[in-house]
Amino acid sequence: MTYSPVGGTQTGELPPGFRHLSYRTFLGSGAELYAAAGDAVLTFRMHRKMGARIVATAPAASAGVRLTVGVGPVGVPCEVVWSEKSEKRTGWGYGTLPGHQASGEEAFLVERDDLDRVWFRVLAYSRPARLPMRLAGPFAVVVQQAYARLCGRALKRLCTVST
Repeated sequence: MTYSPVGGTQTGELPPGFRHLSYRTFLGSGAELYAAAGDAVLTFRMHRKMGARIVATAPAASAGVRLTVGVGPVGVPCEVVWSEKSEKRTGWGYGTLPGHQASGEEAFLVERDDLDRVWFRVLAYSRPARLPMRLAGPFAVVVQQAYARLCGRALKRLCTVST
């Protein structure tokens, strides 16, 4: 990993010295939606639906799985540092490896609250690791926020059932 501490996106304790990102969007309600959205996140289908190229050492996220996430001409190496599948929360977080433009961690979560509402959440902490991201400055933050929103839209499209 290119950063420390590892695992902050799982606990929600984002460390100081990094830019923090928290994005959340409502998906709908019900157990069926929660299961479908959780599966789409764990199997990287959400990322592929939004146009990302995913090359992974396993078909689903679990600790130790290595992956390269590509968008446009950029591909960045990552490793899954945690994954979870429970009645209330399903998702995974990756940490950056050497060659990634950033240094830090990002998580993709599907959460089900006590009112049976289903939410998609992206939680991250990062800082520039390579010159292109340093030069991008605030624009890099805008890109990361846009990526989170695109993931949320892709997940909504995957999980919306027409009646």
